[in-house]
Amino acid sequence: MLSSPLAKIQFARIMIAMKSKRSFASKVLLIFGFICAIFITTLAQGGPTSGYLRSRHIPPGHLTVDRAPNFGWNIAYNLQIDGRTVANVAQGHTYNTWLSAGPHVLTVQKVPALGYTVPTSTTVTIQPGAEYLFVAMWDSGLVYLQPAGAWLTPGAHWQLHGDGAP
Repeated sequence: MLSSPLAKIQFARIMIAMKSKRSFASKVLLIFGFICAIFITTLAQGGPTSGYLRSRHIPPGHLTVDRAPNFGWNIAYNLQIDGRTVANVAQGHTYNTWLSAGPHVLTVQKVPALGYTVPTSTTVTIQPGAEYLFVAMWDSGLVYLQPAGAWLTPGAHWQLHGDGAP
């Protein structure tokens, strides 16, 4: 078949090159298989936890923070959850999020912070699967959160023009 020594050397070089390519390809395929296995087991366990959804086994609660209709066209409010700023909510906007079950501190403050500005805080204990609606109210220069459907203060009732509906 291969009669000349030069042909034998060339054939040997080709075979060695093919073996190294095949072994490299098999190693890459093996590494890829391990990465896929790790990825699939991570997904099967519920994936990595991040943000407010800390628990994989307890369903979160849903929080909505709305603005009162008479809140003002030229101001917004800054909303913080557990000390972290999550949104500046302007006219015509609402903030929605899912929160893990347990206590959370909601803090609001007017934006821009001109004149006398003080943040107000409300603690809410989120129950698994429950929905919570708060309305950001504006009264006496302060922004505060009022649970929807709750009794309104006289100032808030007057500010809503006496109709009592946020």
